[in-house]
Formats: sequence, structure tokens, C-alpha cells
Amino acid sequence: MTYEVTIDNFEGPLDLLLHLIKESNISIYEISIDTIAKQYFDYIKKMKELNLNIASEYLVMSCELMEMKSKALLPRTEDEEIEDDPKEELINRLVEYEKYKNITNAFKELEKIRKDIYTKEPANLYNYDENDNLDFGVNLNDLLNAFSKFIEQKQLEKPLNTKVTNKEYSITKRSNEIKNILKKKKKIKFIELFDIFTKEYVVVTFLSILAMTTKQEIEIEQEYNFKDIIIKEKGAV
Repeated sequence: MTYEVTIDNFEGPLDLLLHLIKESNISIYEISIDTIAKQYFDYIKKMKELNLNIASEYLVMSCELMEMKSKALLPRTEDEEIEDDPKEELINRLVEYEKYKNITNAFKELEKIRKDIYTKEPANLYNYDENDNLDFGVNLNDLLNAFSKFIEQKQLEKPLNTKVTNKEYSITKRSNEIKNILKKKKKIKFIELFDIFTKEYVVVTFLSILAMTTKQEIEIEQEYNFKDIIIKEKGAV
């Protein structure tokens, strides 16, 4: 019988014995000590011929198999005390080892699957203020992003609206204007409230929207990400 010997493929003498049994296509419970011992000795001999280092545990198993084989050959007398059957002991060891080996293989498969799963590190939720959450899933970040895009867009437009006015705006006054707009239109696009592009007007308008949202005087909605943000009169459909 020819064997391809690679000692690294086995995790110990029991692993080697289990391999030899499977190669012979027999059940563990049907092993012949004489046959399995011969196969094991042939394997160890082949390893020596290839100048492979043989671990002591493999040599210990060789001794155990030789002892089992010799006991099986010796005749017994009727008065001889019946001892534990060495073959049965070996079978039990192989059965237990096979169970652990199968479980180990199952764990290795689970480990392989787990490596393809990526999880997000836990986040500190205390960094988020409850007041940042607005109606309909729109939060302060959404408004800030919309506001930033509006400013970028206006800066790219040429010519810019450079209407000069001495009119002063307060948050209270601008809030009232927005309320009047919503009474007529019920709802309006966020960017449409910035009809005049001056620094004072834009800042006061944005702060007015935030103040009215905090007081729950208006509702803000967005159908889905990147869609226009809509400002609605409180309770408007």
C-alpha cells in the first residue's frame, strides 16, 4: 500500500489512525487490530525513510498497537482474569476523537462565515441631542446640509443677487413672515424661503426656521434622502 506522507496533515496519532480507517472504507467498530497496526507501522516506516521527524506521541501509539497485537495473539487460559479489551478501548478513543474533530470542523466553518460579516463599532448616543430630531425623520444635519448646498449653489450662480437694502430683519419679524407665507401656501420648499441672497437675510431666515421648529410652530418633511426639504404649516396635510 502506498501513502503520501505529510505529517502536518494530521493532528496526532488518533487522527492518523482515523485517516487509515477511512481509507480502508471500514467502520471504526469493525477495525482489525492486526490490519490497522500493520498500516500504521507501514506509515511510520515510510516517514522514517523520508527522514521526517516523528513526534513521540506517534511512537507511543506504535508501542500501544504492538502491545494490543501481541495480547491478541497470546492464548488465554480459563483461569486468566478477564481484563478490559484493548481493542474496545481503542475504538472508544477513536469514536470520541471523531466527535471532537467533527465539532472542530463545524466551528471552523462558522469562523469562516463570521469573517465575512462586518459590524459597526458601538457609537456614543449621548453625542446626539434630542432637540436635534425634527418631524418626519428630518434632523438638524439634514437642514444644515440643505443650507450648505443652497449657499454653494448661489455662490456658483452669476450674476449674484446684489440687491441693496437698509431693511433690518429680526428672527421674530422673519418668523412672522414665514407664518404668513404658510397661511397662504400651506407648504413651501426650504430653499424658496431664501428669496433674497444677502448675508443678513439668509442667516436670519435660517435661524427663524430653527426657532419655529423648536417651538413646533412648523413641520418639516423630506420624502427621501436628497429630495427637497418641505416646510409646512403646523397640521397641514
